[in-house]
Amino acid sequence: MRTNGPPPAGSTPIPLHRPYVSGQELAYVAEAINSGCLRGDGPFTHRCARLLEQRFDIGRVLMTPSCTAALELAAMLCDLGPGDEVILPSFTFVSTANAIVRLGAKPVFVEIRSDTLNLDESRLEEALTPRTRAIFPVHYAGIACEMGPIMELAARHGLKVVEDAAQAVDASYQGRALGSIGHLGTYSFHETKNMISGEGGALCCNDPALIERAEILRDKGTNRARFFRGEVDKYTWVDVGSSAIPSELVCAFLLAQLEAMDLIKRRRREIDGLYREGFASLEQSGRLRLPSIPNGCESPYHTVYLLLETRALRDSLMTYLRERGVMATFHFVPLHDSPMGRRFGYRAGDLPQTEDLAARLLRLPTYVDLLPAEQTRVIDLVTAFFAQRTAATKRRATPRAAASDLTASRIQSAAS
Repeated sequence: MRTNGPPPAGSTPIPLHRPYVSGQELAYVAEAINSGCLRGDGPFTHRCARLLEQRFDIGRVLMTPSCTAALELAAMLCDLGPGDEVILPSFTFVSTANAIVRLGAKPVFVEIRSDTLNLDESRLEEALTPRTRAIFPVHYAGIACEMGPIMELAARHGLKVVEDAAQAVDASYQGRALGSIGHLGTYSFHETKNMISGEGGALCCNDPALIERAEILRDKGTNRARFFRGEVDKYTWVDVGSSAIPSELVCAFLLAQLEAMDLIKRRRREIDGLYREGFASLEQSGRLRLPSIPNGCESPYHTVYLLLETRALRDSLMTYLRERGVMATFHFVPLHDSPMGRRFGYRAGDLPQTEDLAARLLRLPTYVDLLPAEQTRVIDLVTAFFAQRTAATKRRATPRAAASDLTASRIQSAAS
């Protein structure tokens, strides 16, 4: 995806993402095939769910084909319908809003914080109306929203909270795993996430009262899960549901990834640390800003991004890096300023801070197999970009300074 010819000779393009394979995936997939059980909710599906439940202290995890499917199930469990409203950030992937809209409810977009780019909890109270039914906080880049105040407000007003923790598997807030705090949580195992299965997700049920219905909605609206447990003598259609169970092959691949979670996080922490070290002087001088991790929050080191001073500067740096073989890119386009957002009455300018931050953000290559030499190349290119801009600024200023000196000299000569 180069924009202006090939990268310099001898340099290999550096992608934004590259899928990581731990080494056990093929063996587990072969085991699933040889077992003769390829349908959903087989042994590998259950092993993935139990691992997540035990590691993150979640009451019940239901594996899904995607985080989108998990969000849609969560919205159904919130009993959303026409006339209802749900508060969420505009700076998120479309699946967060789609889960709400497909049930006839209205998304109510609020501003994000300037430090974490997460839902600004201080704006929630003013967004509430008698029609508000739920809050969908999104943990951007895996960094936690302020879940304490969010849960307190939800409790006072009888609202459901659904954590969109798509980027936040193995992250925490005040010692609690993200995805385990709200009434419901959702995970993604898309190819671009830390742990992957190509496509895949999970629904975290933290409210025991929602578990049985979650099983039903996930399995085409039937009570088949109770039948398999021997709790009923036959299963039947009992609710409006969906087919949201992943294949055993998907979960066989995913299990190998989940078992390598500590290794993956350790490596991503090293990558994050090298970027922070390499950009320290530029950050101290105010030329850019790296992701902020508040006290009490543990990061999964999912994304490393730079916040630049202006959109024009972000775009120039993005072009500069791509021309040299480094795939740096922007992220979410705010949903309120989209064709669908306008259908709900939103316009550009409604959320100025969200629009400003989204326009200045540039994501850098971040993946487990990123070599230190490749990372150093990214850092050196960014540093060179700013050095060139500084030099160009000085060159432009020099003629003006010389002209000023000449004028002063002529005035002095005339006076003498």
